Amino acid sequence: MTIEEQIIETALKAVSSLYGTELPAGTLQVQKTRPDYEGHLTIVVFPLLKISRKSPEATAEELGSYLLRESKIVSAYNVVKGFLNLSIAPEAWAVLLADINSDRQFGTTAATENSPLVMIEYSSPNTNKPLHLGHVRNNLLGWSLAKILAANGNRVVKTNIVNDRGIHICKSMLAWLKFGNGETPESSGKKGDHLIGDYYVAFDKHYREEVAALVAKGMDEETAKAEAPLMKEARAMLVKWEHGDEEVRRLWAKMNEWVYAGFDETYRMLGVSFDKIYYESETYLEGREKVIEGLQKGLFYRRDDGSVWADLRSDGLDEKLLLRSDGTSVYMTQDIGTAKLRYEDYPIDKMIYVVGNEQNYHFQVLAILLDKLGFKWGKTLTHFSYGMVELPAGRMKSREGTVVDADELMAEMIRRARETADETGKFGDMSEGEKQEVARVVGLGALKYFILKVDARKNMLFNPEESIDFNGNTGPFIQYTHARIRSILRKAAAAGITVPDTPGTTYQPNEKEIELIRKISEYPAAVAQAGKDYSPSVIANYAYDLTKTFNQFYHDYSVLNAAGDDEKTFRLVLAENVGKTIKSAMDLLGIEVPERM
Repeated sequence: MTIEEQIIETALKAVSSLYGTELPAGTLQVQKTRPDYEGHLTIVVFPLLKISRKSPEATAEELGSYLLRESKIVSAYNVVKGFLNLSIAPEAWAVLLADINSDRQFGTTAATENSPLVMIEYSSPNTNKPLHLGHVRNNLLGWSLAKILAANGNRVVKTNIVNDRGIHICKSMLAWLKFGNGETPESSGKKGDHLIGDYYVAFDKHYREEVAALVAKGMDEETAKAEAPLMKEARAMLVKWEHGDEEVRRLWAKMNEWVYAGFDETYRMLGVSFDKIYYESETYLEGREKVIEGLQKGLFYRRDDGSVWADLRSDGLDEKLLLRSDGTSVYMTQDIGTAKLRYEDYPIDKMIYVVGNEQNYHFQVLAILLDKLGFKWGKTLTHFSYGMVELPAGRMKSREGTVVDADELMAEMIRRARETADETGKFGDMSEGEKQEVARVVGLGALKYFILKVDARKNMLFNPEESIDFNGNTGPFIQYTHARIRSILRKAAAAGITVPDTPGTTYQPNEKEIELIRKISEYPAAVAQAGKDYSPSVIANYAYDLTKTFNQFYHDYSVLNAAGDDEKTFRLVLAENVGKTIKSAMDLLGIEVPERM
């Protein structure tokens, strides 16, 4: 039981004893005492005035006197108007640290076979180009959200839907046929996703030239875009694909495999993975069948041109196209098909889509359509909507000059981490292999933390220089503090000092030590809040606050040079649990912490 829970339990007994009223547990709230007042915890007594029939000061005085008399953990109190400020006995904080120390899964809750099953979709790449900076934010948010929900006792399935069909795919295929001369990832030395991305860019280059030539001959631009030979060939290729042309399908399968191999390499470097991957080439037909089924049930209607629509005006929205007049699917139809397959594969209780905020309306519509089609989680699906992420102007442009490539970004962050560590002497006597590994951990940690510490709903500017700083609210600052703690513990072990599994509870910690214990004890609440709000930034900022609190303590007090053995042992246990909690919090963000740096 936490200190706050013990206080509330005794306070409820006090109300019963003093005023003859039994209150539900949620009536009384305990909060952190303001820094300008003496005490650790504060009870606001205003909700009790109706039953005490006394002034706020008198009510707080009676409650404080009871708690001081009856509670073993309250050592003093003071009253400021309707606020009862309680000082907690030092021994109680020592007991709390011992409880935290004994809990190896501190702050997290394990799932059971009866836990809710939450499915999270993230990444959603196209197979005509490599992953970019926007995908980085998407993947990091999806992965972290999955970890946080699992830490809150949910069963979690991580899924990806790959956009592997459509005109954009045919553009890359056609360009490779025309300009590729049989080039492969092996012959070019390029990752498969980069190779295919180059041909997507090549298509656009040649297509623009064709359009410009037609316009120069007197054709208007819109007509020229439709009549350009390359575009007509790409559309013809798409028709062949739709009809299952063997040659086109073989080329499509071969080039997609190149892309998937490239994606897998990027995902491994980024540290994310999936339990199940779905492909739009498989889901769009399922969606079409589901829409036809809805049409037969009278949920949708067909227009004169043969297209199928959903009328959502009674739901405060508009009419939504589901099947074109030629019977082909739109994105909404594909999402319905994907939902159908997922529902058949897993008994989903909750579905979360990690998709940018430009798709807010799409998911409003999807939720209503899935509900109409009978998916029990349809109306309650969650669109985890996030904002755009950009780099400062002129920083790290991609090869195309339009988007920031994920692989290039990660490589650049690792390079910057190595450069910064070399300049500041952080690597010490490490071997070259160790330096490279720590640079990888720190560089990627800087990238992940900088993105995840920001409220996902906001647009953000990712600044590489700022993110790699070893001071301030950054990943490297937190990682360095963890490494410092591990160094302290190694030195203690080398000196023959053993950190006990069950530390003594008679030591009386000072206020700085109490502040640090208290900050550690807030971790379970941070995990719960992050899960409730779907907010990795809650965990990121908690990790920073804990790290900052430890460094303030460490600035004022020595651990290994403490005055007595009890004090030294207590501080070692305290440091070890700070390190344990930092590691757990950073793991929820998908960030590794090095043992030394």
